[in-house]
Amino acid sequence: MLAVAFTILSIGIAFLTSLALSFYLSKKKDGTKAMKEISRAIQRGAITFLNKQYRALVVFVAIFSIILLLAFSWKSTLSFILGSLFSALAGNLGMRIATKANAKTAFACSKSKEKGLKLAFFSGSVMSFLVCGLSLFGLIILFYLFKDQSVLFSFGFGASSIALFARVAGGIYTKSADIGADLVGKIEKKLPEDSKKNPAVIADQVGDNVGDVAGMGADLFESYSDSLIAAVCIGIASSAFTKSIFPFVIAASGILSSFISMFFVKGKNAFEKATLISVILMLAFTFFFTKIFWKKLNMFYCILSGLLAGTAIGISALFYTSYSFEPTKETARETKRGVALTLLSGFEKGMISTIVPIVSVVIATIVSYHFGSLYGIALSAVGMLSTLPLTLAIDCYGPVVDNAAGIAEMARLGKKVRKRASELDAIGNTTAAIGKGFAIGSAALTALALFAVYSEKVKLKLISLTDPFVVAGLFIGALIPFVFSSLTVRAVRKTTEKVVDETRRQFKELISKGKKPLYERCVGIVTNQALKKMILPTLIAIIIPFVVGFTLGKAALAGFLAGSISTGFLLAIFMANTGGSLDNAKKYIEDVENKKGTLQHEASVIGDTFGDPLKDCAGPSLNILLKLMAIIALVFFPLF
Repeated sequence: MLAVAFTILSIGIAFLTSLALSFYLSKKKDGTKAMKEISRAIQRGAITFLNKQYRALVVFVAIFSIILLLAFSWKSTLSFILGSLFSALAGNLGMRIATKANAKTAFACSKSKEKGLKLAFFSGSVMSFLVCGLSLFGLIILFYLFKDQSVLFSFGFGASSIALFARVAGGIYTKSADIGADLVGKIEKKLPEDSKKNPAVIADQVGDNVGDVAGMGADLFESYSDSLIAAVCIGIASSAFTKSIFPFVIAASGILSSFISMFFVKGKNAFEKATLISVILMLAFTFFFTKIFWKKLNMFYCILSGLLAGTAIGISALFYTSYSFEPTKETARETKRGVALTLLSGFEKGMISTIVPIVSVVIATIVSYHFGSLYGIALSAVGMLSTLPLTLAIDCYGPVVDNAAGIAEMARLGKKVRKRASELDAIGNTTAAIGKGFAIGSAALTALALFAVYSEKVKLKLISLTDPFVVAGLFIGALIPFVFSSLTVRAVRKTTEKVVDETRRQFKELISKGKKPLYERCVGIVTNQALKKMILPTLIAIIIPFVVGFTLGKAALAGFLAGSISTGFLLAIFMANTGGSLDNAKKYIEDVENKKGTLQHEASVIGDTFGDPLKDCAGPSLNILLKLMAIIALVFFPLF
């Protein structure tokens, strides 16, 4: 009863925190008339995009609801719809808050940098607590109603499907608008960042929200849910109620730890301080509940291994992408020698940066298996994501302050306000690198846990590499992340082409004649193209596991999952850190060396545009791809 009461208390805290912060933000001032107009334009663009996206997703959800109903039961259908709905709801509400908080944050920066940081962080916290609260609420209700693994798998299938659509479409949108705005505005026309004269500037601001808020929210809702599902389902399979309920208690502990640590987000190194406090509190809660549930500390060590692995991956991402450290400084120096060497430097940093994450996950996997077998691996993934309410809030802070800096520039609030907002934006870039590290690491551990559950469900104690079907599955699985990444990067490139053409046309036909740019034209182009081009990569992710399962069998599908995890994890880290290094090398040139407008700056901007689709579209989407394919295998394996 203690476990249930504690979990319900934490869910209540999550929902009430989101509600209270939403009310708090609604009372803050939006600033000047110009600021309100810009903010409303961003809101309209973002909501229009999501509404069109959801119309497409309703069709997908309806089709698979019918399939699940015919193949399995109404319970699985209900669970799938619930997972889809909660995933979409978390991202949608979070993005609505973020698009309203951008002008408020810019206005707060006119008072002090501390007030701007506080508002942006609180706006991110609305979604982060909502994500964790909805996930925990949905799963614990389904668990107590049905205690059926297949029902929980269907919830994960719904969450993963919506997350992939949101991440791919949002990534295509945000990077196409960003690259198009930079190539024409910065390089060709020598305009400053976020200039009102740039026709793609509003589309760029909208993209920050649909990609890095709504997309990230759906992404981490899915990761959080799938890690819990893997652990709970292993517990159900062992017929041990203690094992089934313990993951919920750990997730609840993370919500409470994050809630307490929120009050320490102030002063110097605010986020680092709050993160450290949340981890310490999380470990204390975990230690306490492990002693109550098991007496021995084996499960505590499993969770500790996940937390430490996540921390190591985050620190590694920071080292290779922040311009405070030598790797990115070296990439920045290469801009003196042109674009080619800049790109090679970023490329090389992304490759070498895979070492620490791989070693961290390997150690966490071995340690957690030693102390808790397959259940331990699943707990390790839960541990890595346990402080998600705080880490996601910090991650979503970034797009809000990025928008605030843009509004400060476009509304001409003055250099002082712009400088404060830019400094907060720089903090956001650092936290984004750490957030991506956590997301990728948790994706790998969660995919491994789901793979372990699949192996148990189909009774595969040994997967033989002498079996030609297994080897075939292994190679196909290893191939899919590359094909998927190619399609998403191509989608960004083709959409950017249209943005560049439209932006150039407006400069020639409108702006050169003293007329105002038509921002909505670029917004419309990116919206329509992103939604159209998200279809092929997402369909491949969904269809290929079915093809492998039906044609090659269950053992081959296990090989397929193993192959996709091994290459997908490496590729995701490589792309995230390559893009991060190139992005921050550009910021080093702009903010530290103050060389805007030079050939060196031009090389850094081109480097950034090369890395953008890697770190904000293809890379993050791979996290979801790995888990979605594993969840599909788990849901539909009785048919293979």
